Amino acid sequence: MILSPISYLDCIVFCIFLAPQLVIHVGLFETIAVVLQCLPFLLLELPYSFIRERYFSKRGDQSPFVQQASPFEDFVIRCVRYAFANIHPSVGRVFFSKQVALPFLTFRMLRHGYIKSPVHWHEYKDKRFRGIWTIHDPTKRPDLCVYYAHGGGFSMGSSYFYLEFLLSWLDLLKKAGYRNPSIFALEYTLVPDDSFPGQLEEAIAGYEHVLSTVGNPGKVCVGGDSAGATIILNLLLHLANTGQHADVMNGIGQWQLPKPAFAVLISPWVSLVSDRHRNTRSDYLDAGNLHIYAEEYAGDDLSPHDPLLSPGQNRDVEWWRRATPDHGFFVAYGDEEVLAPETEGLVQFWKKGDIKVVDRGETGGIHAWPVASLFLSESNKRLKGLEAIVQEIRKNIK
Repeated sequence: MILSPISYLDCIVFCIFLAPQLVIHVGLFETIAVVLQCLPFLLLELPYSFIRERYFSKRGDQSPFVQQASPFEDFVIRCVRYAFANIHPSVGRVFFSKQVALPFLTFRMLRHGYIKSPVHWHEYKDKRFRGIWTIHDPTKRPDLCVYYAHGGGFSMGSSYFYLEFLLSWLDLLKKAGYRNPSIFALEYTLVPDDSFPGQLEEAIAGYEHVLSTVGNPGKVCVGGDSAGATIILNLLLHLANTGQHADVMNGIGQWQLPKPAFAVLISPWVSLVSDRHRNTRSDYLDAGNLHIYAEEYAGDDLSPHDPLLSPGQNRDVEWWRRATPDHGFFVAYGDEEVLAPETEGLVQFWKKGDIKVVDRGETGGIHAWPVASLFLSESNKRLKGLEAIVQEIRKNIK
């Protein structure tokens, strides 16, 4: 199921679903305070900066992203950039929540003539983890499973917000020749409700579930974007853990689970805190806030610089070789990202260590663009990033 791009009408409807949930979960007065805080930006700064840069600046003076973005993409990303830098994560958490995302997806499907989802999906819960299964035919064993962890700075995001992206991905996998592709999206606990290693424990439990369902690790691809990619890298490193961190991990690093066949990382947050993180004119991430989120994810017992949870700090090439999936990594990122220097550094380290990795740096690209472009971009380019991911999966998992 691949729906058309998000429209201005969709944005209005999304805000209608969002408003009451903010009142319920954040509070009436707090919601009003957030709206009042945003008004100067929405009424003055946003239209002024948008019109000035887009229509009155020379092309060479525009940011690399603006040079290639549509007006709608440009407008939305400016709003996201402001929100990421200025709005508390508790608000963002509601923005991406199940209570908002599912009604919005239902509206989107109804607008395209679907009374119910044409693709099967269902929630899965047990005492150790939660997630969402999407599968072409639930009565048969999948011949491919993508085990996915969403982004959101560890403190925001949900698999429900990503559901349209996942259903589109499933559609492309079916077109690529898989008979019964599936995706399991992990719904890990967000900060501050839990911190590391809680998310890793859930990721390991979810991975066990995927292996038991698929029956063959050679048919499993792990993946994630942003903070979700961090969790996936943590998972891979701990699958290969030799036990030196068992005191911190309470023994979970000792479980001997087989490696997956392949890994897809979208804009991975490889080093949680780094002097190389620099705000750019194009990207919507804010380095200062990222480092705050990293501190909260690390909790009271660990440093965000610890390679145990910040994989970009791990320079043990033998450990990485043990952790690398059988067919290696595919890394997609934008060269305008705040995280790009650290991503490039880890990729180069892998290549020097003869670790199989294919990287795709998008010129003028911003954070997690293969995900965002599905919603924001025009029809002729919105699937470009996702199609590249599917192509790499197909080359490596037959």
